[in-house]
Amino acid sequence: MKLGARGERLAERSLKETGYRILARNYKGPTGEVDLVAEDGDTVVFVEIKTRSSSAKAYPERNVNAEKQRRLTRTARMFLSAKKMQNRPARFDVVAITLRYDAEPEIEHFINAFPPRYG
Repeated sequence: MKLGARGERLAERSLKETGYRILARNYKGPTGEVDLVAEDGDTVVFVEIKTRSSSAKAYPERNVNAEKQRRLTRTARMFLSAKKMQNRPARFDVVAITLRYDAEPEIEHFINAFPPRYG
């Protein structure tokens, strides 16, 4: 299984275990893709998943730069509009996963990781 797909499965399982309900996987719009869309209570959560092997030097969550945040914001707005959920609270989370060959995966969940970015 590829690194990204494995990370997405681990992130989804972790979110479900903490009470999130998955609404969509790999939601695609003309402006980009959101890895997972979930509900946390009444809040619609757009989740970006970043997976790295233990040999990667960067922190995975740092790869969600301003341009990526703008694309996620545009795609999230399209999702909310298409599903008629514009009046629901929404936020952006990042799940960073580090896979190690000799240990359990490290999963970090950054709740409300960044505000919507327009422009």
